[in-house]
Amino acid sequence: MIPEATPAVGALVGAGIGVGLSLIVAGVPWRRRIDLVERLAPYLSDVTGPQVRAGHRGAVERLLAPVMSDAIRWVERVGGGPGTVRRRLDQTGTGMTVDQFRAEQVVWGAAGLAVGIVAAFAVAAVRGVAPVPMLALLVIATLSAVLLRDQVLTWQVRRREERMMQEFPTVAELLALSVGAGEGAVGALERVATTCTGELSAELRRTLAAARAGASLLEALEGLAARTNLAPLARFVDGVTVAVERGTPLAEVLRAQAQDVRELGRRRLMEAGGRKEIAMMVPVVFLVLPVTILFAVYPGLIALRLQF
Repeated sequence: MIPEATPAVGALVGAGIGVGLSLIVAGVPWRRRIDLVERLAPYLSDVTGPQVRAGHRGAVERLLAPVMSDAIRWVERVGGGPGTVRRRLDQTGTGMTVDQFRAEQVVWGAAGLAVGIVAAFAVAAVRGVAPVPMLALLVIATLSAVLLRDQVLTWQVRRREERMMQEFPTVAELLALSVGAGEGAVGALERVATTCTGELSAELRRTLAAARAGASLLEALEGLAARTNLAPLARFVDGVTVAVERGTPLAEVLRAQAQDVRELGRRRLMEAGGRKEIAMMVPVVFLVLPVTILFAVYPGLIALRLQF
């Protein structure tokens, strides 16, 4: 007996064969562009060494390179321009480039497509073949995976900024102690960046590296404020800038900002506690209270029924 899922299996197998043939056609040598590295590699092999030899890609990479580039362009059209992505990548502090992030989105989209194919097999085995819903399922699974990678990047930025807010009061106090001990602004930043660990100290090391590369300290600090969306950190940069330019006491400014951040964290903690308290009322009102009333009223109802 031929099972009902045979047409669906045949359609999906045919689609897989078609995708494989398209990959083969896209990866043949006469359809692939030869880049500049591969053209110059035979003449510069003794000079450039491993950097030029890195251009000699494997057969699988050569086969998938045209498809990957087309997929990256499609993801850019779906996910928007590279401006916001580049800013969020800078905020994560991972050093990932936009091209690497787009490649990860393509990989996530391929994984979502594989999950969609498995789900389409399961649906076809239960309810038979329906081409339009199956195609819609594949498209939704792919788009969901691509957008999920973008959302994961946003979550990474938010978690990193939360860690930076937790570290900021301690870093500001250490800077105030260093400045109060007689060190300058650059020396205090170097001491705190080398002795502390965490996200904020990593940003301070990045700021000092920018200052050593030729930028002034104020420009490097402005770059630190531009890489984050934290208002307390922006106020910190403004306070340091004003203190350096006008010669005001920097230690007092840092201590005041650390106290402000602690007060802000305390207010956020109280607000989170209030929201949790309201959320805890939901199971009490809708689960515990009805059961309590039922246990309290049910014996009386039974007694009244026995009397009548």
